Amino acid sequence: MEKPEVKIGSGYDVHRLVSGRKLIIGGVNIDFHRGLLGHSDADVLIHAVCDAILGAAGLGDIGEHFSDTDPEYKGISSTILLKKCGALLGEQGYEVSNMDCIVFAQVPKISPYKKKMEENIAGILNMASNLVNVKATTTETLGLIGKEQGIAAQCTLLVKLIQEKL
Repeated sequence: MEKPEVKIGSGYDVHRLVSGRKLIIGGVNIDFHRGLLGHSDADVLIHAVCDAILGAAGLGDIGEHFSDTDPEYKGISSTILLKKCGALLGEQGYEVSNMDCIVFAQVPKISPYKKKMEENIAGILNMASNLVNVKATTTETLGLIGKEQGIAAQCTLLVKLIQEKL
């Protein structure tokens, strides 16, 4: 059976803001008095990108590959998980063509960090940084994000066939 030339993936993640944790989004350490709670470093943007990649590849989701009960992943940098997801995509004969991401955060302001997030994600996936777009928005004080209790991220991406796997 012939593989499709392009496939789309979508990912979403959300984590609670808590005291005593570093805030890492898109592989960037953000100076803030709270961080995101999770088994790994809880990088909500990288997790959304991982899920989008895995979805496009038809390989399930991030929890199936990197369980939050596995001690191997306790405190791990999500950039390592993204590298592994990129490799899994490559094994399927695909690479990321481009992506569009949104970070939903009432606090802190994400705009000053977007360019570095784009560069980090692009570097990990060996793609040009102009093919990664990160946007930020608030929820206008609505819901858990608006009440400054958490941060969410969403990613939509396109993958293209680079080779037919033999």
